[in-house]
Amino acid sequence: MKWGKPNMIEERTGKKREMQGKNGKKNSQKRDDPYNFVILEKRSSELIACLTGIWRRSVKETHLFLNDQEIRKIEAYVPEALLKVPVLIIAVNAENEPAAFMGADGGRLEMLFIEPEERGKGLGGRLLAYGIEKLGIRELCVNEQNPRAKGFYEHMGFTCYKRTDTDEQGNPYPLLYMRLSERKDVPV
Repeated sequence: MKWGKPNMIEERTGKKREMQGKNGKKNSQKRDDPYNFVILEKRSSELIACLTGIWRRSVKETHLFLNDQEIRKIEAYVPEALLKVPVLIIAVNAENEPAAFMGADGGRLEMLFIEPEERGKGLGGRLLAYGIEKLGIRELCVNEQNPRAKGFYEHMGFTCYKRTDTDEQGNPYPLLYMRLSERKDVPV
């Protein structure tokens, strides 16, 4: 999808970098990071449409508790949320196409969605680690019925401090509110 290269504040270019192993030790093996992270100030209608598509495809893969009608109902609110979130970061792949996005407000993660074919490559972890380091993300909420996301956030150092029986719109989808625990390292 064409989305152009909008006005940006900051860009992290993908370069060879040293990877950290599960044991916390640096691995001398280098890995190409094919993603650039772009923090956007201006958000075109083309970009919003592109990111809404990523949101839809991601939700269909990860939010199995939602049926198509419920997804369409929630999707109606996504463009406005993308326009209003104070900080929007796009992960752009080697073909200059958005592969994932993350939105933050203060120290709170508001959204994190990844193209299904980009999942499992460590992109979500790198994007969230970037948000923790650069944006001070310390809180988030996740659907309880999305155990893979809950497990991902726990792996990244977040712990649950509150649960609600409904989502923020009053729908019967329990939310887990999570905070970053006091850890010195963030796995990537």
